[in-house]
Amino acid sequence: MLKLIRWMMPLLMTGFVTMTASAQDPEVKPPQVRTADTTIKKILDDLQRVADSDKQNAKAIEQLSLGREFDNITKYELIKNNLIQASETYYLLNKKIIDLKSRTTTSNLDVFITSLNNPESKELGFSLSDRVVELVEKIILKGKSDKNERNTKLVESTKSIINSPIFKSFTSLTPPLAIASSVMNFLHSVSQSNKAINHKLLQEFEKELNKYVIYYNALNDANQKFEFGLNFNKDQLSLLQDNMYDHLAFTSNVLKMPLPARGNKTIAESLNEYFIEFRKDKVIDFFQKLETQYTKGNKVNYEALLKDNPNLKEANNQLEDLVLQTKRFENLYNEYFSLLDSYYTKVNHSLRLAQDNALAERSVVEAKQAEFRSLKDEAVKEIQASINMRELTLNVDKIKYRYRIF
Repeated sequence: MLKLIRWMMPLLMTGFVTMTASAQDPEVKPPQVRTADTTIKKILDDLQRVADSDKQNAKAIEQLSLGREFDNITKYELIKNNLIQASETYYLLNKKIIDLKSRTTTSNLDVFITSLNNPESKELGFSLSDRVVELVEKIILKGKSDKNERNTKLVESTKSIINSPIFKSFTSLTPPLAIASSVMNFLHSVSQSNKAINHKLLQEFEKELNKYVIYYNALNDANQKFEFGLNFNKDQLSLLQDNMYDHLAFTSNVLKMPLPARGNKTIAESLNEYFIEFRKDKVIDFFQKLETQYTKGNKVNYEALLKDNPNLKEANNQLEDLVLQTKRFENLYNEYFSLLDSYYTKVNHSLRLAQDNALAERSVVEAKQAEFRSLKDEAVKEIQASINMRELTLNVDKIKYRYRIF
């Protein structure tokens, strides 16, 4: 028993001390002991955090790579679409420039104006040739053209001047003015030897003749200004065509379809021949072959394609200039109709002068003005239908030239 008590005493003493300590200080806690299990758990948690971070980084890198790939695809598709549409724009612009350059008015309108300027024509109810002879007989010879041989010769000489092949061969619209001037010079010359033709008669004759001169002068002024405007318009169209040719030279080289040497051919001939081959379908074929060249497996390497063909970007970025050229053509196209409107106004003014100077009846003049208006409207519609600006505008709108690629 004593041995048992001695064996239990250390345990009792330990319990007593523990109980005493607990009784004295309830806040005191036994120290926590870190086991192998908690250490492993922390290591596993750290490893999980690293794995999650790696996964997030890999996903971010994947997204960046995918974004870069999409960016290259977007750039390429934009370039491809723009250059395909540009090929059609070049073709249409060249075709419409040539069409507008070839325009004067229309055949019907040209016939109308030519008839008004013809000394033999009676479109306004009179013939200048007949009127000049009548004025000579009435004023210069005082109605006695058949009284003697001298008077008869004067009339015949006047007719001879009017019918001169020189005037009939004029390509400009000035025969009436040339006839009036020649007849006046002739009468002044005759008056030097024929005392019956005095200064007063010449003044009276010139006054009456000038009524016709005023009309034909106004008509001639209208024609000259219209012709000058047309020639200037054509010069500007030729310059535009030269600029288009230079711009096309770079683009065609990029698309592996270079322009041939012009030689002695005009720019119109050269471009017309070139556009037999350089067409939209050929450019589509070029890009299909390019994609095939950079395809590995079932995927096109757009990054390598763009890197190896940097001029594609430059050709795309230069399309803004092509678009500006189409705008310039549109301005010249509108200027043509402004010229036609101005021409219409000036011709009508000359017709009113004929009426005001009693050369033609009012009803005749108004009928001619109505005919001219109808022919002018017909010419406008014919040219608009032939050139079809909407076709060009719709094609240009498909070129997204505002997006420059670097």
